[in-house]
Amino acid sequence: MGVIKRIAEFHDDVRNWRRDIHAHPELGFEEHRTSDFVARKLAEFGYEVHRGVGRTGVVGRLCAGTSQRSIGLRADMDALPIEEATNLAYRSRHQGRMHACGHDGHTAMLLGAARYLAETRTFDGTVNLIFQPAEEGLGGGEAMVKDGLFERFPCDAIFGMHNRPGLAVGKFQIRTGPMMAGGGYFDITVTGRGAHGAAPRSASIRSLSQATSRRLCRQSSRAM
Repeated sequence: MGVIKRIAEFHDDVRNWRRDIHAHPELGFEEHRTSDFVARKLAEFGYEVHRGVGRTGVVGRLCAGTSQRSIGLRADMDALPIEEATNLAYRSRHQGRMHACGHDGHTAMLLGAARYLAETRTFDGTVNLIFQPAEEGLGGGEAMVKDGLFERFPCDAIFGMHNRPGLAVGKFQIRTGPMMAGGGYFDITVTGRGAHGAAPRSASIRSLSQATSRRLCRQSSRAM
């Protein structure tokens, strides 16, 4: 699949958007600058812009033709609490924060699609562009849904994608059903007496240490 000629023509713009977002990473539910940037661009392209969906999420709505069909196109916006150790001109300007998972690219790509769709309008129906906050373990998608995302912006289908370093330009990997692992978080409370992990049957770490010490002493005596 080749790159659409018109999109290739504004490639530099998309790259500059991505680098600007990369230089100003924001953690989940703190994507205020990023949301401002996204909302401003969508407004420039002619979208109906809705902010504050799921706290810091943004939705852009564009209609063409007369069809009642609608789709959603989704990208995530948040960064990770990681220190960037590069010398790039557009490296993170915020200590302890970095776009290490590619969400800067996802946001820029969806903005590129937004621009192309607004210019061409070669579709019949409604496109909802969904810019999700807090994908990295904080439940930003759930927050948007609870905030009435699909009641306010119905979608017959919704599409999203993740960058894939090493995959050839113009190639996509898709499948039916779940794809790629997701991170799950849970807490476990263990109530009991302390013990070494290799010998949980021991009454305590101290008693285990004493027993081990006595055994070693006996072995040393036999060796002498």
